[in-house]
Amino acid sequence: MKILAIHNYHRSGSASGDDQVFKAETALLEEKGHTVIRYTVSNDEFDHAGITGKISATVGMLWSGRNYKTVQSIIKKEKPDVVHIHTFFPLLSPSILYAAKRCNVPVVATLHDTRFICPCATSLRGTQLCNECGDGHYLRMCKYKCFKGSRIQSLIVACIFKYHRVKHSFYNQIDKYICLNDNQIKLLINTGFDKSKIIKKYNFVSDAEANLKAVKTEGLPDHYVVFYGRIGEEKGIRVLMKAWDNLDIPLVVMGGGPLEKEFQAWADKTPNVHFLGYTEHNKCLSIVKGADFVVFPSIWYEGCSMVEIEAMSLGKALIATDLGFSEEAIVDGYNGTKFKLGDVEGFIKIIEELWNDSEKSYKMGKNARREYDKKYRPEENYLQLISVYNEVRG
Repeated sequence: MKILAIHNYHRSGSASGDDQVFKAETALLEEKGHTVIRYTVSNDEFDHAGITGKISATVGMLWSGRNYKTVQSIIKKEKPDVVHIHTFFPLLSPSILYAAKRCNVPVVATLHDTRFICPCATSLRGTQLCNECGDGHYLRMCKYKCFKGSRIQSLIVACIFKYHRVKHSFYNQIDKYICLNDNQIKLLINTGFDKSKIIKKYNFVSDAEANLKAVKTEGLPDHYVVFYGRIGEEKGIRVLMKAWDNLDIPLVVMGGGPLEKEFQAWADKTPNVHFLGYTEHNKCLSIVKGADFVVFPSIWYEGCSMVEIEAMSLGKALIATDLGFSEEAIVDGYNGTKFKLGDVEGFIKIIEELWNDSEKSYKMGKNARREYDKKYRPEENYLQLISVYNEVRG
């Protein structure tokens, strides 16, 4: 089978989950003997453009003629059996959906976030969950400066999504939506998406446990808890900080992001917190492997968190917010424990209990590995993906 895979990468150095999934999924398809044509852009293009280029790219968020023509040209030359789109915003634009459909090629879209409900993709207003724009009245974004804290940018994005809502771009130009969790499916159906076009498929990670051992890292204690991922508001960084203001337990943190400087300043004043910043992936996982357990206090709807399924592959218990993917991935007392969104005291209590019960932590880690084996291995994922492709091809 020949697949045209399309994706808008985040910036260089980003470890965003959708970027990881795109790379892993396309590599898996090639490994299984399929032909994959990749068409990608990167937000670096916007960063490095001059004023004229930035204006052109901003206008292109509504409809990118350049990407429309390029995708049509690729389809006419390569004649793929299916087009699989991952992230299209901001640079690719919804024009690529029309390019594929007008060439009579079926379109599959993986929804890595909640962008079809919330144009900002986070379903957050500040630090509070918000799905109000599911009703299509996007101009409220301007009032709250939802997009990058700017009324002007929020107005631009609101107009873009209003236009494509009126045109039914996201409803009519996609043959199958791949969702990552039950909550995401519920939100889409409540917003008017066709239930029959939605399928749930988790992400996958390679078998880290089989190839990786814990490595003693200089400067780190023998026992510690780990948080790794984006150092951003949506990942619950402030929840993490509040919790460790009241804990003496060693914490190792790895990652980079917009709150990195603030977090570094706090970590410098907190003796039991070891902030390593961005850490190369394999080294990062070896440090996770040596941890007692992993904490993940995210405050937004995680799709299918690569952090969580990596932790499970490494046999690590998880403590996470009862939200999004975590809500269904973690069974309390079996492979981890969940706490209520915003309940910092509950978060602290669970951390202390698990830290003081190493046998329980070990058993949960074993069960986490079992969950990985059942749900998040590459082979099962491949079979699901091919099934989706065959269905849309008819």
